[in-house]
Amino acid sequence: MFAKTAVRGILLGAAILAMSTSLAPVPALAAGSSTSVAITVNGSPITNGDIAHRTAFLRLQKQKGNLASLARNQLVDEELKRREVLKMQASVSQEDVDAAFARFAKSNKLTVSQLTQILEKSGVTASHFKSYIAIQMSWPRVMSARFNPARSNGADLAQRLGGKEKPVTTEYFLQQVVFVIPEAKRGKITGKRKAEAEASRSKFPGCDQSKTFAATMRDVSIINLGRVLLPAMPPEWKPLIEKAKGNTTGTLVTPRGVEYLAICKQRQVNDDYAAEVVFRAEDLAKAKGSDPREEEYLAELRKKARITGL
Repeated sequence: MFAKTAVRGILLGAAILAMSTSLAPVPALAAGSSTSVAITVNGSPITNGDIAHRTAFLRLQKQKGNLASLARNQLVDEELKRREVLKMQASVSQEDVDAAFARFAKSNKLTVSQLTQILEKSGVTASHFKSYIAIQMSWPRVMSARFNPARSNGADLAQRLGGKEKPVTTEYFLQQVVFVIPEAKRGKITGKRKAEAEASRSKFPGCDQSKTFAATMRDVSIINLGRVLLPAMPPEWKPLIEKAKGNTTGTLVTPRGVEYLAICKQRQVNDDYAAEVVFRAEDLAKAKGSDPREEEYLAELRKKARITGL
């Protein structure tokens, strides 16, 4: 996987250097508006705008064939990966992503501003590229956790505890409320969508009726995250969940749009599973590497997923 990623990086770097003296915008997909949801993966939306960005990205990489179809499949795989990253609490930080973006710019003899401009004018956008970087950086941690798990049997757990009490942590059952913003309108309607998201929090009826609630608003999706322990919370969400009052967190602007978490249920736990998650949080921070069984893993995730529109 790393070899293929390196080749793609070299091709992209060469294409960016070639484009730095001659920039031409890549048109969006003709079918559908950039705001419309083209595909859902376990309820998570992939818009026509997302597909247009990825198609432009593939074109920049000199990929051949049906780029729109390839873009759709890549984005589905990345959404499946993103959910596994959340489940395994393997997400890299935004600082890590920004640093990787800066290193990529420097390796191509560009400033961050110049690289951002090229990506915007090519139709890829900097935020789409950063989202891609985040998955590329986080996924090896998931692979390591899946095939080299840091799970403990009873004896191992007892040894690690060293006679101490099992750590106590908070268990949440969560839903993600997403007010979708197409990239093309991000600078124009982000403030409006943020205000809409904030206003909806006080009216949120609870997780059992969340989908009916979302249907009363435009371009709002509900993603069921299920059980998440606090140590498994992505770093950007952790302070919001800890400060939450009532059944929703504060809002966060993400590459998808404006989001907040709905807290369906929460409780303190200190069972074996909770202890394993706490210890795994320490282990996965150090996890590196990839695994050739990725295709098998993704095929398994696809088989279990609810995918519409592909």
